[in-house]
Amino acid sequence: MKIVSIDFETANEKRFSPCAVGVVVANEYEIEEEYYRLINPLMPFNRFNTRIHGITERDVEDAPTFAEMWPELNHFLTGQLVVAHNASFDMSVIRQTLDHYNLEYPEMDYLCTANISKKVWPELQNHKLNTVAEHHGISFEHHHALEDARVAAKVFMQALRSYETDEVDDLLAKCRMSKGRIYERGYHPPKSKKAAKSRKIYF
Repeated sequence: MKIVSIDFETANEKRFSPCAVGVVVANEYEIEEEYYRLINPLMPFNRFNTRIHGITERDVEDAPTFAEMWPELNHFLTGQLVVAHNASFDMSVIRQTLDHYNLEYPEMDYLCTANISKKVWPELQNHKLNTVAEHHGISFEHHHALEDARVAAKVFMQALRSYETDEVDDLLAKCRMSKGRIYERGYHPPKSKKAAKSRKIYF
């Protein structure tokens, strides 16, 4: 099994303003590879975003643009199963930034570790990344793209262990979930399947 975990930080409220990306390649047991890049979004930073992740315009002055570093990132994503915590955010960053630069979408499946966490550990107070990490004794620097991607990968591995499986399809069957997918100029999100209602039999 191979998964690719990803996390973006953005310069402002626009989803096409990524200023950092972290990628972790993992199998069901361990992390195999890590990748981190600052990105020059070519637009102003919002002070609210900078307070969250600590990245400033000066930090990315000499960083590549998304278009310049996309071939490297695309190498990790195309044809893979990608996971992210609150994946709707990170997948919209990918799609909207590719639209912004008029670049082709990768063909890839994806899953949300926040939604998986809700299925596997429903007893938690909430399913934010730091809450799930604390539940598993994982310490990290929150809102650093590589650290967040690393923890999302570890959460996914913990979910596999909780269901005593090393097969993604087995995990999804037990969680009653399906994969999302991104494809050229389109996407569909992961879905949760409703449990079948039991029929009442009257005599």
